[in-house]
Amino acid sequence: MKLPEEVLRVHFRNISTYKQISLCIALLLLLLSGTSACAEPSTWIHVDTHHRTLSVMQGTEVKAVFRGIALGRGGVAPFRRAGDGKTPIGVFYVSWINPDSQYHLFFGLDYPAVMHAEEGYRAHVIDQRTYRAIVDARRRGELPPQDTALGGHIGIHGVGRYDPDDARLFDWTLGCVALTDQQVDELAQWMSLGTMVVIQ
Repeated sequence: MKLPEEVLRVHFRNISTYKQISLCIALLLLLLSGTSACAEPSTWIHVDTHHRTLSVMQGTEVKAVFRGIALGRGGVAPFRRAGDGKTPIGVFYVSWINPDSQYHLFFGLDYPAVMHAEEGYRAHVIDQRTYRAIVDARRRGELPPQDTALGGHIGIHGVGRYDPDDARLFDWTLGCVALTDQQVDELAQWMSLGTMVVIQ
């Protein structure tokens, strides 16, 4: 089930970013709790950047929690630029899966979202043509361009060739969310193309 991103954007214009995300989570939970009794609740992922956890959710029920995640070396932000190492907050969907990644296993997200494109356009980081390409791709359910000034190739992955002990001591990614290889292998049972990922 896709969140009505356009509806959310209308209400978010004059609200702080963290309140936007909290409102998004609340709306998401409200939508999921409205699932009929005969239907299986949707499985989705909640990344809590403050508490450094990744939770697998089924509707409003927590199915698994992975602790000690690593984030982007540039911190966490509602808006990012290519190369700044920041992990973007927002609502994303798994768009590709690479089982042979240098990071062991990679679940690619459809960053940038429309709200990132709008912010980038307002800040003159991207032009109108790039903005339209991102928005049109998202509306078609396709992966938006990954090579713009907003960056791309954001996902959830393992540590691969890196030392797993070092990887848990500090934020080291280029903007992704990293787990240990063992954790990401366990997470894989709940992940598929189209799985919703909320980074807050």
